[in-house]
Amino acid sequence: FASYYGDHMVLQKKPSGAVVWGHGELGAMVTVTLSGASGFIIMEKTAQVKGPSGTWTTVLDPMDQGGPYALTAEQGLENVTLRDIYFGDVWLCSGQSNMAMTVLQVANASQELAAAAHYPYVRIFAAAPARSDVELQDLEQIDLPWSIPTAENLGHGNFTYFSAVCWLLGRSLYEALGSPIGLVEVAWGGTPIEAWSSRRVLQACGLSEDMGREGPQISLCHGDCFNLKPAFTSPHQDLSGPQIPSVLWNAMIHPLLNMTLRGVAWYQGEANAFLNTDQYNCTFPALIADWRRAFHTGSAGQTEPLLPFGFVQLSTYRRQSADDAFARLRWHQTADLGVVPNARMPSTFMAVAMDLGDERSPYGSIHPRDKQNVAHRLLLGARAVAYGDKDLVFQGPYPTRAILEVTRGLLNVTYSQELICRQRDAQAFEVCCSSQESLCQWLPAPVVAVGSHMVTLALSGCRMLVLGLRYAWAEWPCEYLACPLYNPQGLPAPPFL
Repeated sequence: FASYYGDHMVLQKKPSGAVVWGHGELGAMVTVTLSGASGFIIMEKTAQVKGPSGTWTTVLDPMDQGGPYALTAEQGLENVTLRDIYFGDVWLCSGQSNMAMTVLQVANASQELAAAAHYPYVRIFAAAPARSDVELQDLEQIDLPWSIPTAENLGHGNFTYFSAVCWLLGRSLYEALGSPIGLVEVAWGGTPIEAWSSRRVLQACGLSEDMGREGPQISLCHGDCFNLKPAFTSPHQDLSGPQIPSVLWNAMIHPLLNMTLRGVAWYQGEANAFLNTDQYNCTFPALIADWRRAFHTGSAGQTEPLLPFGFVQLSTYRRQSADDAFARLRWHQTADLGVVPNARMPSTFMAVAMDLGDERSPYGSIHPRDKQNVAHRLLLGARAVAYGDKDLVFQGPYPTRAILEVTRGLLNVTYSQELICRQRDAQAFEVCCSSQESLCQWLPAPVVAVGSHMVTLALSGCRMLVLGLRYAWAEWPCEYLACPLYNPQGLPAPPFL
């Protein structure tokens, strides 16, 4: 079998068929057998080993959730058997260091680690960080083979394995669905989206494939360590992971393309607040579309074409920073449309995290420890978008229209959901005040009143044209769980421009 198949794994359940593959003698026939606990053979498949990589591939018949099963691959007199296999839903978790943060590093870590033993049907796997200049067929190294979760392998060490966001999401999916869950972690701190992108993505967005190759790669620490230097003279010096385009796609994503997946969870973007920030509204939707095509093709059509893709919107970094790179990146994460799913990003869902700032985090303020709220918000999106729960509210309120009352100097902003006001922040709303059609002077628009679906803003500072409105447009826009606006379900209104 390919190196990342192993005992205790979860394979994708029906309606999809799980793809299994491995290596063998060129031209040889491999027989793959799935059998139940008693040894009863449930299905048998044959596949030929083909070149030039010397691999065989077969698609299992769609299986109901459950197990345990044994899977045997036989070539002549040789055979390999994998045991304790379950069928359920397989989720891929990828990104940079906020995805790589282990359960050991998050809030209530000791409780979370102690609870691991209650979830033997959530299985975990972590690829080792690796880079390559060419697309690889197999992972070079594995940090954690398929395993039943324990306190030790969920909290192995800082920024290693296992991903807290991935684990908390998977555990919550198991609780919500009752189905076995397989979690595949593929993350590396301090990495920009370009490193996770194929050449196709870079070309689609007009980016050079030589980006990051000009100078030496400087690593300042393990993880995202931008807080070491407040001033940036080079776009590369404060990114701790590889920045060269496609090297992580080649080494860590391409080898997995045969897998049948149920969904993807992504937590990345901090690195791109300092590199190609305003291209992210192209690179991110393009990466999603490209991964979907690649996994659909690689799995012989078993991974659905619109593979559900969830992501975490950037949290916070420096409290008093005047830099708007984080704000711009948050906006670009939605393809400049504010909420997802949208026309450019179908079948996606987003966890807003700008109210989860953690200035005292021992891992730096860029690494907030509250990953439970992140995972809960991702879970709501997954249940609504990936599992079709139509009645579930999975995102916060968003404005549907804004009407000027010129004579009274007011702006009435109508929202899509009922509003709960937790904080009347005078700086949260700003208007673009201009005497011309192009130049913007952003001035605060204080909240005068909050109704059930409407916020009324005062335009006292603006005596000229109002050309735009923005909300929570800052690196650290609000205090912990205290943004100005939420819905009754406790989900924050996302930022907008």
